[in-house]
Amino acid sequence: LVTGASSGIGEAAAVALAQEGWTVVGAARRLDRLETLRAKGVTPHVVDVADDASMVALVEDVVADHGRIDVLVNNAGYSVFGAVEDVPIDVARRQLEVNVLGLARMSQLVLPHMREAGSGRIVNIASVAGHVSEPLGGWYHASKYAVEALSDAMRMELAPHGVRVSIIEPGAIRTEFGDIAADSLAEYSGSGAYAAQARRMAKAHERMFGIDAADVGVVVDAIVHAATSRRPRSRYQVPNSARAMVAVTKVVPSPVMDAAMGRMFGTNRR
Repeated sequence: LVTGASSGIGEAAAVALAQEGWTVVGAARRLDRLETLRAKGVTPHVVDVADDASMVALVEDVVADHGRIDVLVNNAGYSVFGAVEDVPIDVARRQLEVNVLGLARMSQLVLPHMREAGSGRIVNIASVAGHVSEPLGGWYHASKYAVEALSDAMRMELAPHGVRVSIIEPGAIRTEFGDIAADSLAEYSGSGAYAAQARRMAKAHERMFGIDAADVGVVVDAIVHAATSRRPRSRYQVPNSARAMVAVTKVVPSPVMDAAMGRMFGTNRR
């Protein structure tokens, strides 16, 4: 069962798992965007991970149709960018609702079936954004830091029940992420005190998630390994540049890291 399967990482992962011989249900909010998956061996299903009844119905339908759920890939999520001061609290609340609580609730719903079977995999799509924060990305980073913490707790809780939990931590991947981030930067911080920073951030993201970004395939390979390997890793940081970035955050003092991020995104004081 793959959430957020209508585009990007989720769509590619659902198709890859189907090609590996799995029975795959790909779920997302808009059924029309999922229909192309049917020809690729993926069964589409509607779900809104901010709507409890929708998530309950999804899991009930999958269990009724297939008898069990072996793997849940929690991929549904999105990004809100803008200064913490500028982003309205109701917008921030939905960011956390989808990226954190939706992931947690989907896990709650499948876990009774996995525990009864004595096996299962939960693959949570986090990000290097759960290790290091960019300026004007506070709410998105907060959601990914939370996914890291939840996943670590779940991994220890579920080990005695035969359920394995893995975290996928992509770096800059060639998806719609950069465009979406630029749109929200313009919407929430495109004018006012943070406008100059927002413009520089948008340009930096255009570069990072465009020609400089890695192909989505590196993330899909990690998801397939986490779902199928006899010994899945706790964390998959992909591509190699993501692993290097996380390693740097463990040893570089915060003032130095702040200055480096400011140079990268053009947000240092001028």
